Amino acid sequence: MAKTKKDIAKYIPEDIIVNRIHVIRGHKVMLDFDLAILYEVPTKRLNEQVKRNSKRFPDDDFMFRLTQKEWGLMRSQNATALQKPAMRSQTETASQKKRNISQTPFAFTEQGVAMLS
Repeated sequence: MAKTKKDIAKYIPEDIIVNRIHVIRGHKVMLDFDLAILYEVPTKRLNEQVKRNSKRFPDDDFMFRLTQKEWGLMRSQNATALQKPAMRSQTETASQKKRNISQTPFAFTEQGVAMLS
């Protein structure tokens, strides 16, 4: 059963969620791999479900794929952040290492995250 916002809030400290929110193209977004970790599913499965239900995510108001430039900027920022004492889990680090580098991640807006719930 999918976890709701209330379920996630019970188990994950708010500061960890807040640290996963980024502003891209003027939208506050969360990336697919961060959401997959929060919902405890593989990123691949999360994206498969989104594709199967694509009518629920019709436009950029819900989600969009990062450009290579946007993804490159985020990765360089994350590399700098990861050199500090990290709050990121081993699972998150491992999932990042497995990411298909030819595909940029999806960014989900607040409405998109609500649809995932």
